[in-house]
Amino acid sequence: MKNNTHKKLSFDFFKTFLVVDSGISFKRLSYLPIWVVLLLDIFIVLFSGLVTYFLLLDLKLNYVPKDYLELGIIFYLITNVFFFWIYKTYSGIIRHSSFIDALKLFFSQFSTFIVVVLLNVFLLLLGKQKIYLTTGAFINAILSFCFLFVFRMLVKQTFDLIFRDSNSVKKISAIIYGSDANAIAVANALKSETPRRFKLEGFIDKNNQNSTKRILNLPIFQIKKSIALLMRSKNVEGLIIADKSLTKKERLSIVEECIKYGFKVYTIPVVADWDDQKEISNNIKNFDIQDLLERKPIVLNTDAISSKLEGKSILVTGAAGSIGSEIVRQVLLFNPKKIILLDQAETPLHSLSLEIIGMGLPVEVYNTIGDVREYKELERIFSNHHPDVVYHAAAYKHVPMMEENPSQAIFTNVLGTKNVADLSNKFHVERFVMISTDKAVNPSSIMGASKRIAEMYVQSKHFKHKNNNTERYTKFITTRFGNVLGSNGSVVPLFTKQIQEGGPITITHPEIIRFFMTIPEACQLVLEACSMGNGGEIYIFDMGKPVKIINLAKKMIRLAGYVPNKDIKIKIVGLRPGEKLYEELLNDSAQNLTTHHKKIRIAVEVCDEFDKVNKSIEELIAISLSGNPDMIVTKMKSIVPEYKSLNSVFQTLDIKLKESCVKPNKLDMKIKITA
Repeated sequence: MKNNTHKKLSFDFFKTFLVVDSGISFKRLSYLPIWVVLLLDIFIVLFSGLVTYFLLLDLKLNYVPKDYLELGIIFYLITNVFFFWIYKTYSGIIRHSSFIDALKLFFSQFSTFIVVVLLNVFLLLLGKQKIYLTTGAFINAILSFCFLFVFRMLVKQTFDLIFRDSNSVKKISAIIYGSDANAIAVANALKSETPRRFKLEGFIDKNNQNSTKRILNLPIFQIKKSIALLMRSKNVEGLIIADKSLTKKERLSIVEECIKYGFKVYTIPVVADWDDQKEISNNIKNFDIQDLLERKPIVLNTDAISSKLEGKSILVTGAAGSIGSEIVRQVLLFNPKKIILLDQAETPLHSLSLEIIGMGLPVEVYNTIGDVREYKELERIFSNHHPDVVYHAAAYKHVPMMEENPSQAIFTNVLGTKNVADLSNKFHVERFVMISTDKAVNPSSIMGASKRIAEMYVQSKHFKHKNNNTERYTKFITTRFGNVLGSNGSVVPLFTKQIQEGGPITITHPEIIRFFMTIPEACQLVLEACSMGNGGEIYIFDMGKPVKIINLAKKMIRLAGYVPNKDIKIKIVGLRPGEKLYEELLNDSAQNLTTHHKKIRIAVEVCDEFDKVNKSIEELIAISLSGNPDMIVTKMKSIVPEYKSLNSVFQTLDIKLKESCVKPNKLDMKIKITA
């Protein structure tokens, strides 16, 4: 016990000895001051000169004649210090020494040697004795470079051994996928981390070449059968994907294989400067579930979008939400003159405002705390700012919550949309874009039905003003898409939180299926639809392949490094009120038309005349003031005949409607929309 204590005290003393400034804790190590590094370098070149002198003396050679010894030493030191200053050899942090530092040392010693040779030549031309033996000067330069370089490597390796590798955090053994310059930069960045997160075991060359060679003294492995088998044979825990030449399909295949067998996967999404080790290190993260979406990058018609947004005043309702805030970020890329951020949530709106200010863009930003249900307040905003384009993202969207609060769904999703749409038309807004949802299609919930009613109002209002040849009428456009990964209403944040808490992950039904998009992707398509829309369209987005929620949960568990139903349980809790097993993007009777963008289509929906829709909505709002859920749902069913509630509380209303011969309003007209 005493011996172990003695060893620990010695180890701690050694760590303290390497810290230059006294009083600095181990966690906040200081760097050597440059004057200390310079003094150490001077000592090293003096030592190398001394070694050279005695080596040549044994060979009966004088490196420097005794008569010139004092002068030779002074000139040699001054020359070295001069080139140390020229090449800034002392300015590098020793424990982070790199190839560049080695080059600086080489050129400083090479330059010193050249000056010494030139001095000898000059003295010989004057007919005097040269001060230095040329061979000795060459040997001295080589020794000086070697000693200076070895000193830095010793400090670097000692620091790595004692400080980086002595922390108590368990390092993840990993292989880097890739063997190009980027992969080497990643390896160097990970080796320079403090504390280290990874213990690197080697590299993988996807072309199965160079298996007999090494990079950074680490082997290059060949994939003989599969990556999982290779990783298991090398007893590693994770794979860091650093090969930028991989296609999306190849990357997904590698990730799927790794998470299937319980290996962790890390990736580097964005790195601007591959020479900046800190930036590389900070960008290495766990492979995210968003990265597993098999989706091709979206190509935007930036010229068309720019013509609609550049120099314009833009109003975004629900600006602090996940969709609204991303729309704001996307809009800012097209240089608007002014952007008005409208939301009820104070703190998220403040955070978004600070983010925009931090961008340093030449745009006027107005933060407005307000409610889309308050007409007078909205009118003041429109009067003060006169927006050219309105993105209406404000809405209640949680299905179970709206089943319990139907009147609030009407006030926000229907009345709120009506207020913003009416004021957009009154103040001659050029374009009004409503953010809708796939839950508005054949709705089974109050939330979905309320959004469908809002769609009907917006669409019918456009055609009323268009058919009446109203001057400067607003082009009302609707965009409809499904679930957005990472949004406030998505299952992904919920699953992430449940995994962090150790489970269980709760799923409503083992067969439930949903469409998914990423937030930036959805918002990019919203901007594209806005630029192409002539008004009255309901744009539907290509959501890709539907995803089984239970499979999504299993992938998220594996990506977190756990085993589904072993480390993290999956619990089936049953469908919530109003929830479908699957969502749709088109009504049963609706057609769809193509556009020039392959990811965007137009839904040809049946639409009543505006006066009829407006009257029904006003009646619905009046009923909602009473707060009677049955009356509200009954009226919603009369406006949206395809609304079939999956909430047991309201399912009996369908029977009552049939028994009392209450028939839904028939559709009077069908608007044909051309792409």
